[in-house]
Amino acid sequence: MAEMNLSKTHNLRSDGSRLWSTIVETAAFGGTPAGGINRLTLSPEDGHVRDWFRDACAAAGLTVTVDALGTQYALRPGRDMSRKPIAFGSHLDTQPTGGKFDGVLGVLAGLEVIRSLNDAGIETEAPLLVVNWTNEEGSRFAPAMMASAAYAGDFTTDEILAKRDAAGITVADALDAIGYRGSEAVGAQAIGAFVELHIEQGPVLEAEGKTIGVVEGGQGIMWFDGVITGFESHAGTTPMPRRRDALLALSEFALAAETIALAHAPSAVATIGEAAILAPSRNVVPGRVAFTLDVRDPRATTLDAMESALRDAAADISGRRRLEIALTRIWRKEPVPFDPAIVAAIDAAAESLGHSRRRIISGAGHDACNLAAKVPAAMIFVPCKDGISHNESESATQADCAAGADVLLQTVLRLANAPAPTEA
Repeated sequence: MAEMNLSKTHNLRSDGSRLWSTIVETAAFGGTPAGGINRLTLSPEDGHVRDWFRDACAAAGLTVTVDALGTQYALRPGRDMSRKPIAFGSHLDTQPTGGKFDGVLGVLAGLEVIRSLNDAGIETEAPLLVVNWTNEEGSRFAPAMMASAAYAGDFTTDEILAKRDAAGITVADALDAIGYRGSEAVGAQAIGAFVELHIEQGPVLEAEGKTIGVVEGGQGIMWFDGVITGFESHAGTTPMPRRRDALLALSEFALAAETIALAHAPSAVATIGEAAILAPSRNVVPGRVAFTLDVRDPRATTLDAMESALRDAAADISGRRRLEIALTRIWRKEPVPFDPAIVAAIDAAAESLGHSRRRIISGAGHDACNLAAKVPAAMIFVPCKDGISHNESESATQADCAAGADVLLQTVLRLANAPAPTEA
C-alpha cells in the first residue's frame, strides 16, 4: 500500500477547475456588486460560508470540530493516528471591501487537497487537518489574527471573547449569534506542522514573472491608536495663528510618518488607515481627531527606531501647535522566521512541479506567523494582479491558484509521509 501510494503521489495534481468553481461559489456569501466580498468576521455572511465549509468537509469524509473562538478544524485520518496532524488552511473572513482570494484561497485549496487525495485513493501516514481561523482580518474586532494568536498562547480565550466591535458587540455575542462558539478548548486540537497558501498581496511575484513565492518569514507589525486634542473654535473668527487645529496636526503627523518610513526604505511601511474628526462641524476648527497607525518592517531594530521617531515627531508637533497627541501602541508582533525544513519542503515541491519560484518575506500578517511561535510553519504565495489586495478588484488567475494548490498538495504529502518526528 505504501509503495503504491508513493508512486501515485509523485505525479498527483489538484483539480484546478474544481478549486476555481469553489472560489466562485463561495464568493456569493457576502458578494458585492463590484465583484468583491464583504464578509466581516462572525457576521451572518461569515456564518453562511462557515456552514458551506462544514458541509463540504463532511461530504469529503472529514470530521469537523469547532473551538471556543469559532475556529473550524476538519480532520482526515492518517494511517498513524498517534502522529500530530499536518495542518493547512487560512481564513474565510474578509475586509469590508475584500476580494475573492485573500484567505479564501488557502482554505479552499486545503479542501481541494483533501478531495484530490480522496479521488486518488491515497492515505497519508500522518492525519491531515484543514483549518479556517476566526478573525484573521481584524477589520471588525482587533487585533487581527486573534484566534491563531490565542492558539499560540498570546491571548487567553476569555480575553478574546470580551473584545468588542465598534457597535459594542463582543466576540462572545457574535459567535453565539451565528452558532459558532464551539465546545472544544482553544489549543486542544494538536497540530504537528502548519502550511498556509495565500496570494502575495504585493507586486513582486507578478513583476518578476514567478509563479510561486517560497515564504521564509513574516515582517513585524505594530498597531497604534492615536487621539489629537486641540481646541474647538469658530471657523470664521479664530485667526490662523491662534488655532489649535487637531486635523492639521494629524496631517503633519501623517507626513512625518511617511518620512520616517521612507528613511528606512525599502522595507519599512507606515499607514494611517482610519481617521475621524470627533464632533465635526463645517464651521468649527476641529478640536479632537482619532486615528490609527500601522507600522511594519522585517527587522525588530527598525520597528524600535520607527516607534522612537514617531513619538519624537508627535512631541514636536504637539509643542509647536499647542495641543496633545496621545499615541498608544495596542499591538506588536515581532518579525517571524518560518521553519527551515518546511520552507525547504515547499521549495522542493515547487521545483518538482517545474514552477518558477523565489524566496520572499511576507509583508502582511498571517495566521501562519502566529502559529510559527508554537508549531513548525511556513507559507506559499501565488501572484495577484498588480499586487492589489484588501480591495474588491483583487484578482488572481485560475492557473496560478491551481499551481499554488499543487505545491500545497505536494508539500503536505512530503510532510505527512516523512518519518515520524521523535519527541523531545
